[in-house]
Order: sequence, then structure tokens, then C-alpha cells
Amino acid sequence: MTTVDRDREKRAAAAKSLDYVRAGQIVGLGSGSTAALMVELLGERVRAGLDIRGVPTSAATRRLAEAGQIPLLPLEQITRLDLTIDGADEVDPELRLIKGGGGALLHEKIVASASDRLIVIVDSTKLVARLGRLPLPVEVVPSARRLLAEKLKAQGCAPALRLQAGGNDPFVTLEGNLLLDCVFGAIEDPRRLARTLAEMPGVVEHGLFIDMANLVIVGRGMATEVLSRPSAGDQLA
Repeated sequence: MTTVDRDREKRAAAAKSLDYVRAGQIVGLGSGSTAALMVELLGERVRAGLDIRGVPTSAATRRLAEAGQIPLLPLEQITRLDLTIDGADEVDPELRLIKGGGGALLHEKIVASASDRLIVIVDSTKLVARLGRLPLPVEVVPSARRLLAEKLKAQGCAPALRLQAGGNDPFVTLEGNLLLDCVFGAIEDPRRLARTLAEMPGVVEHGLFIDMANLVIVGRGMATEVLSRPSAGDQLA
């Protein structure tokens, strides 16, 4: 698939996601290239009169939302959101996700978990038969990085410290943590792995989003396909 085709699919998915946004809502604004298109399109609606407030999941998203004149709320002031719209790096047939390629996974998961609904927008290349085609990001406290790298190796992972783009310095998250990108290959049991990672002291968060996505909107050419978990379908009809 060409870059032009992927961009077309991303924009189609982003546009479709706004069908679920209603006036008066508090909306989580995801991070990444597809979410950026959604924020751009949402800004157009806000400037045309749509009354919503957004909660950004990253500094980059905050800048985009401010440029689009979307009123924002800081995370520390909210206890729930009506919905969050975000992208994903991988989506499997059960709508389990890998996220965190952009480094904002902790804020993305906090905002998604506080939302009544999570709508995920992707191009068709993000659909996989089994999670693990890409490395799984694991956010860790800096002092435990080497210790946790050894523990992750014991789980069958080849962990690599994420570096700043184009440099040799470690990538540092908004909270001052480090990211280990873990190559597992095909993940046989994402649910078990998520539990194992969550139980490791020093792991702040991981990029497995299990049973969180209510809808996945997939761009396919100029059209879209909407996928839903069976438990979520009725409430989102």
C-alpha cells in the first residue's frame, strides 16, 4: 500500500469517528498520525460551533488542539470522559491493541480507562491476525531499567531501550520514564502477558490494551468498516 493510500484510509477513519461526537461531551484526544487527523477535523467542527471539551493525551496533541481552537481540560481536573478517539499500532480480531509507538502510552491508557467509550481509528495495515508484529512498548522507571530488561528477557522478549529520533540519548516520557521496546514475535496469550507485565515492580505501564476498545473504525480506500466487540455493540448502535 502506498503512503497516499494509507493517508486516505487514515483520514476516512478519522472523519467517520466524529459521527460519535455529540455536543456537550468531554472527548479524549489520542496521539499519533491518525489521531492528529481526527483532531484537525474536530477543530473544524468546533470552529463551526460544536461545543465540546477535549483532554489531550500528549504534548503534540495539545499543540494541535490549541491550534484548532478546541477548548481543553487538564487530565488532573477530570474524573470521567464521554469517549476517547485514538489510534493504534496493531489491532487483532478480538479488538485487542498494541499502542505506544509514539511514546504516550501511559496517558493514552489513563484517558481511555476513564472514558465511557474508546473508539480506535486505523488504516487497514494495522489489522493483524495476532499481536506482536511490532515491538511492544513497556514504560519503566529509569533506575530499574536493566533489572526489568532481564525479567523481560525471561518472558521471551528481546528488549531494546528506545532512543530519541536521530540520536543516541534515551527517549524520556512525559513522566520522566524510559521505554523498552520488546520484540516478542507473535504473542500467544496477550491477556496473560498483560497481567505478567502489570505485576512487575518498576513497570509503569505497557502497550497492551485489552478489552478497552468498544469500536475500531478501519479505513479501507475511501470507505470505512466499523468493528465492535460483541459486548459493546448494543450500546454503540
